[in-house]
Amino acid sequence: MNCDEFVELVTGFLDGAMDEPTELDCLAHLARCEGCEASLDQFRQTIAILGELPRELPGASLSVGARDRLRGAFRAARRG
Repeated sequence: MNCDEFVELVTGFLDGAMDEPTELDCLAHLARCEGCEASLDQFRQTIAILGELPRELPGASLSVGARDRLRGAFRAARRG
């Protein structure tokens, strides 16, 4: 598996929605690829931050702290 293949499968990997051989291929790739490991961590951080947001569209009610954490996560993802 290469990085492009991993990126295409990352959501399935995070959701636990892939067959065992593919998951093992992902794990083997992560074991040798620091870039994809860092990207996976950024995905997890972004998901965690988004999970803290209210279910309805936040509009102006989005707190400054939540907005700053989201901006930080997106900046980190771009640098990664």
